[in-house]
Amino acid sequence: MESEASNVPAGLEKKKHKGLTVHQFIIRMLLIGIGITLEATALEAFLVPNNIIDGGVVGISIMVAHKTGWAIGIFLILINFPFFVVGYKQMGKTFTITSACGVTLLAVLTTLFHTIPPFTNDLLLAAVFGGIIMGIGVGLVIRNGGSSDGTEILAVLLNEKTPFSVGEIVLFINIFILGSAGFVFDWKYAMYSLIAYFIAFKMIDVVSEGLESSKAVWIISDFHQEIGDALNDRLGRGVTFLNGEGAYTGNDKNVIFTVISRLEEAKVKNIVDSIDKNAFLAISDIHDVKGGRFKKRSIH
Repeated sequence: MESEASNVPAGLEKKKHKGLTVHQFIIRMLLIGIGITLEATALEAFLVPNNIIDGGVVGISIMVAHKTGWAIGIFLILINFPFFVVGYKQMGKTFTITSACGVTLLAVLTTLFHTIPPFTNDLLLAAVFGGIIMGIGVGLVIRNGGSSDGTEILAVLLNEKTPFSVGEIVLFINIFILGSAGFVFDWKYAMYSLIAYFIAFKMIDVVSEGLESSKAVWIISDFHQEIGDALNDRLGRGVTFLNGEGAYTGNDKNVIFTVISRLEEAKVKNIVDSIDKNAFLAISDIHDVKGGRFKKRSIH
């Protein structure tokens, strides 16, 4: 009997997923280690000495450590551990292992850095720079496939049983935790904690999604060829023509797709408007463009 695989055209055989090479794994763990080191620095040199907390398990650990007098690292491991155990099937083996290693390293480093004198006693400076450094550290960890906080895993699990998104659940949890700082420390520390949290939140986006966001452009027009040529000639961008069909009219439509930098958005709008004022134009943010012919060619 002829095997099923022999009927598959040459070159279209199903490719097996390949895991990380040893070199890739080492690089990933090194970057996660750098991110965790930055997190520990932000905590022990800026936030913790000034009674400013972060969101998630880190924030809970800071408050519990303050009340008990125990090291923060103990609670980072104890509180995070159940989340990683429960989330093992949901998040996968690699994620769980790297995250567990990251949390362990964070616990060790916060203990070692605890004797470092604070860089500043000014609450605003501590909130701003602590938030920036914390955000960069967390962003590096997330960008390389890890996590140092179990609340994201909890949010993923709750998302399956509630009508709320993962982001909404994480935000609700963190607002509750940050608000608790007012009862544990003082309400002014809770307000500075909010400042640090939102700065860290924005820095996480910058690091994990990339410093230079690109934009995806979809254009529907009867003058698709003219617009495509203009984008190619005047911007140096490659374009792709996609075949579409209007759901209401049933007419064939030609869709132009391209990727640009944010600085080129205004020029794209001008090009399209100069050729077809009735064209449909949609532009959205994208991150981590890879492959194809995205690299801009020189325009002469």
